[in-house]
Amino acid sequence: MKILVSDKLANEGLDILTSEKDFQVDVNTGLKPEELIKAIGDYDALVVRSGTKVTKEIIQAARK
Repeated sequence: MKILVSDKLANEGLDILTSEKDFQVDVNTGLKPEELIKAIGDYDALVVRSGTKVTKEIIQAARK
């Protein structure tokens, strides 16, 4: 499973995700909405906190 973390996450949270051998975790914070729309199709999951606003356009660009 390919996971994109687009907001700052505590090291403990990242450790949990990266400890799973079947997970590929990419941390890319500060993406502009248009950059996230381009990138999201390559991922199975998106981890956000309150910095990333997940809009209708972002959801539509995700894998189906």
